[in-house]
Amino acid sequence: MIRTNDLILRTTTSLIAFILFGFSAYLFFAGHNAPGGGFIGGLMAAAALVLMYMAYGLKAMEKVIRVNFRYMIFTGLLIAVATGVGSFIFGEPFLSHTFAYFQLPVLGRTELATALLFDLGVYLTVIGISMTIILAVAEDRE
Repeated sequence: MIRTNDLILRTTTSLIAFILFGFSAYLFFAGHNAPGGGFIGGLMAAAALVLMYMAYGLKAMEKVIRVNFRYMIFTGLLIAVATGVGSFIFGEPFLSHTFAYFQLPVLGRTELATALLFDLGVYLTVIGISMTIILAVAEDRE
């Protein structure tokens, strides 16, 4: 195995991945009122993870991130479907959206919506699928 000098890539990856994760969180939370949401937020998070895998390698990242991305797909789908089916409990059609305002300790008066739960399911599913595909291709290459 040839070892390359990738100090600049590893150093900048820390900063860039932090920015990508922050932007991913912003897109996720802004999604039900503005452009964004679970899908594009999940893609941004997956892009940050792929960058970290490229900079540090597969073996090092498997030691740090002990997540089976296939389980993340299942969890995300379960959350998304449960959000849609949950509206049946209240006699509403499938995937009905509702929201309310709550007084939260640090954030103050905040709107919480059921669309956020659905977006969480989509977010986890997109990360899981993206990372499963990319890591499968990377393992085949080695």
